[in-house]
Amino acid sequence: MPSTTGGEGATVWDLVLELNVVDGPFVIALYALAAAVFIYLLGRGPGWAWVLTVIVLLIVGAIVGAALLWIAVNLLDTFGGPVDEATWWWVPAAFAGSTLAIWNLWYSRWWRKLIAVLAIPLFAATAAIGVNASYGLSPTLGSMLHISTADPIDIPPPDPDQATDPAEPLYATWTPPPDLPAKGRIGTVEAGVPNAVSGFPARPAQLYLPPAALVADAPRLPLVIMMMGQPGDPDASFIGAVLDEYAAEHGGLAPIALVVDQLGDPSEDPLCLDTELGMAEAYVMQDVVPWAKANLNVLQGPRYTTVAGYSNGGGCAAYFGSKYPEVFANLLAISPVEFAGAEQPDEVRSSIFQGDQAAYDAVKPVSIMASKTPYPDTTAIFTVGEDDGAFAPGTERLADAATAAGMKTTFAVVGGADHGVSALNGGLEAGFDVLYPRLGLSAP
Repeated sequence: MPSTTGGEGATVWDLVLELNVVDGPFVIALYALAAAVFIYLLGRGPGWAWVLTVIVLLIVGAIVGAALLWIAVNLLDTFGGPVDEATWWWVPAAFAGSTLAIWNLWYSRWWRKLIAVLAIPLFAATAAIGVNASYGLSPTLGSMLHISTADPIDIPPPDPDQATDPAEPLYATWTPPPDLPAKGRIGTVEAGVPNAVSGFPARPAQLYLPPAALVADAPRLPLVIMMMGQPGDPDASFIGAVLDEYAAEHGGLAPIALVVDQLGDPSEDPLCLDTELGMAEAYVMQDVVPWAKANLNVLQGPRYTTVAGYSNGGGCAAYFGSKYPEVFANLLAISPVEFAGAEQPDEVRSSIFQGDQAAYDAVKPVSIMASKTPYPDTTAIFTVGEDDGAFAPGTERLADAATAAGMKTTFAVVGGADHGVSALNGGLEAGFDVLYPRLGLSAP
């Protein structure tokens, strides 16, 4: 993620926020420190009595941790869906280590008590870093804490002389200039995307401008509006990295990608609907889309406009793409939630739809697709990780419904991917393989 750090004005806090928490020296040092403290705590007493005590403590702690995690995932839906296998190892391990630390507080010298007290937050932090690393979606400490370190980005104004979409595809008319940058640029929309219609408390959007958008007399480019998962942030670094690779192969051509916040609060899920949870649908459709079309140098027609998303955002992409084909003629749903509130449908039906199953069914993408069929010119791509057993069935059902509704549908399984960064990156790559010729950025 681009940041203000690393320059002359960088502060210590900036550098801390930019720490790599997926791999590298900091993560290795943290794991090593936690292991050393754990080994020290193991050495409190000699003999088989202490060995048996340790075994019991670790087992009890692990069981408590696993039970609390199960409640959080399956009863409280704290994480907005299932968690990956690594989480089921890290959380019990942290509780097991903390239980051992607590036992070290009794009948021990002051320095052992101090180390035991410090061990508890250390084990918790190590587990949090480990879980985060297994997903790979928050590469820095700042992104893990939902603190953006991205710079504001200068937005080139639209060219009024190019208000009409071209008759010929861009790849056939575009000649890269000598000063074409090697990569695009990512940053926050400094003034923010206005929420005058919806009042939705969205966090600042991030914008990716490809190389072709950064030159004089830049052409109007296709637009992608993307949403990330829950918990998550409007982070354009993932789609930006993938599009930089495509741009390098196509003379700097790539879509302009606006990554917006459909959550408001990373711990909440407004369901991409207009409810008492927030006017998320109005924000995307009545605030974001008009602002993007008016303020970004983008092609205007639905053929050149894509709604994309990952996980929670993927479910939103399926919803908006199926409901508004006159706005989005392309949808890319990566490891999507099948429908709003799919993780806790009974609670959502009761609290949001007052128990009205028909009203709830009506906002599900498969129902919308069936009601609006046939779709005359919609391209839909659905992707899911090969090892993502929780989301694969719903993704396949969405793809089948899109096919039945007449969309030009691609269903792609990302080999070796789970529900983390491997699925996101693989899904983006699979999606833009299909979309590049569709958007006129490469030959059919």
